[in-house]
Amino acid sequence: MNTWMTWLVYAGVVVIFELFTGTFYLLMISVGLVAGALAALFGLGLPLQLLIAAIVGSLATLTLHKSKYGWNPDKNAARDPNVNMDIGQSIQVQEWQDHGHGRYTARSMYRGAMWDVELQHSAGYPGVFIIEEVQGSRLIVRPS
Repeated sequence: MNTWMTWLVYAGVVVIFELFTGTFYLLMISVGLVAGALAALFGLGLPLQLLIAAIVGSLATLTLHKSKYGWNPDKNAARDPNVNMDIGQSIQVQEWQDHGHGRYTARSMYRGAMWDVELQHSAGYPGVFIIEEVQGSRLIVRPS
């Protein structure tokens, strides 16, 4: 088997592993392995193939990491609609209890269960509200 074919087999194995992880980082490593295969196809020596594969794989991984699809430590999962399906949904609140300083709480039925609902920095009038955040069994809402 030619060296470039071996590189492509390794790239295929890494792509298969990537399917199990659900991230794109291993896919970026396989891009580096394909670059190593191209270096072998053009007849470059093994040290140069390894160097090209490492550089291309590293740059692809860093590019992914810095993109909007990469890891974002500033993202709050309690407010992310991609993490919690309740964010952005509406809830009907019948009555609010005033706790002062613009903080209102209520108990309301949502998805077949009673939830604690909290409204901050707004007047507590009955009606429909939009869920902004989920903190345990408490829904933080805003007026719709």
